[in-house]
Amino acid sequence: MSIIDIALLAGGGLFAGILAGFLGIGGGVLMVPLLIALGLNADQATATSLLAILITASVGSLQNWRLGHLRLRPVVLLGLPAVVTVILGAAVGGWLPEAARRGAFGVLLLVNLYLASLKRRASRQGSNTLTASQNPLPARVLTGGTAGFMAGLFGVGGGVIMVPLQMLLLGSPIKTAVRTSLGVIVITAAVACLFNAARGDIVPVSGIILGIGGLIGVQFSTRFLPRLSDQWVSRLFQILLIVLALYMFWQSAQAL
Repeated sequence: MSIIDIALLAGGGLFAGILAGFLGIGGGVLMVPLLIALGLNADQATATSLLAILITASVGSLQNWRLGHLRLRPVVLLGLPAVVTVILGAAVGGWLPEAARRGAFGVLLLVNLYLASLKRRASRQGSNTLTASQNPLPARVLTGGTAGFMAGLFGVGGGVIMVPLQMLLLGSPIKTAVRTSLGVIVITAAVACLFNAARGDIVPVSGIILGIGGLIGVQFSTRFLPRLSDQWVSRLFQILLIVLALYMFWQSAQAL
């Protein structure tokens, strides 16, 4: 591994950690494309990304808990269905061709952009969006289960789907959804790492370098998040999804 590769991994991890604290994502939406660009195949990239995510999300959640911003009960209630589906997602990911997997990742990002806009529209129009007070159990199972499946399939923590679904189905404010999402990611990433380690897909050195960078970045962003307005957090989330979706579509075309 060259010095340039190490610098790219550390810098990518740092940026992913900042995004993790601000947006409640594990950072896999950034780490997976970076690892693929550095020559790893899709299986290695997703597995190695999850190792880094485990480090980053654990530190960020601990920081949120120390600051009094993290409630453990919602984390556990979303984490349980996620644990069940994360292994399924990892298994399915091994069957998909490389190009299809990268393209599907781009579609996932655009779907989440739609979900976030749907929530904002429903709020403005006063629609009867499903909330936790109406029927919380199916909403939690759907949110956690979908996030877990995506974590295993694409090597992401699941926050890119979990944050919009918490807002849409559980009526959570975006900052609460961000913090809860990061806590659930600790659970899904740990389970997925065990599964991927057994298959031999993790590249430990790359994952640890990414994770150390993320560890530093998430310390900053979790402390700074309370100062940002909900509108700014939402806008950052939208920009991230659009940019990364376009990149993954390009990667998919390159793999054909």
